[in-house]
Parts: sequence; structure tokens; C-alpha cells
Amino acid sequence: MEVIGKIKLIGEVQTFGSNGFRKRELVVTTDEQYPQMIMIEFIQDKCDLLNNYAVGQDVKVSINLRGREWINPQGEAKYFNSIQGWRIENLSQSAPNQGNLPPVDQFQQASNVSDAEPDDLPF
Repeated sequence: MEVIGKIKLIGEVQTFGSNGFRKRELVVTTDEQYPQMIMIEFIQDKCDLLNNYAVGQDVKVSINLRGREWINPQGEAKYFNSIQGWRIENLSQSAPNQGNLPPVDQFQQASNVSDAEPDDLPF
């Protein structure tokens, strides 16, 4: 699954427990009629994927939905969901690079153009 939107927040890396479990949160605001602010967790080595991103960038985040069950002390089952990111792409880089095109004034204007010529294009 994927979430597409603009980065609203990039959290700091948080470390938990004696084994050093790492987590970093990212909030992406979707571009819809009713924008949603989606919190996505990056864990362990995936935390480093966020190092090259900044608030305001348009991104596409590949995610997995995770669910788990927890039994409380009273024996009741509780269920929790999380959204885990595993890849992030900068959408502004995926657009064609217009900067490599030569300026328009470098081209010579055609001098032999006439509206009297037949239009033989099939479309």
C-alpha cells in the first residue's frame, strides 16, 4: 500500500528497551477533499530513510498495515493497529527534469510554414 502527500512532521529517533529498538514517526498530509494526517512509523534500520527528507516535501510512502492482540490483566483482548513505512520516495524528483532542455530561443524559427499545405496527419 502507499500513502501520497506532503510531509507535515518528521520525529526524532526514539530508542526503547535494553536491546535498542528504534522508532521514528513521520506525519504525511494527504491531498484530498478532506486531507488526512497519517502517522507512519519507521522502525529499526528504516529510521535512517527519513534523514534526507524535510517538512514540506511531496512524497510517496510504501507502507504495511500491522495489527496485534494484547490480553490485559483482566483477561480481555485488546487490538491495536499501526502503519509501518518501509520505503519513501521524493515525488518532485520523479517528475521529468525540465532543466536539461535547451532554451526556446536556441531554436531557429521555420521560415517555410504555410497554412495552405494539406493536413495529412491521421489525428
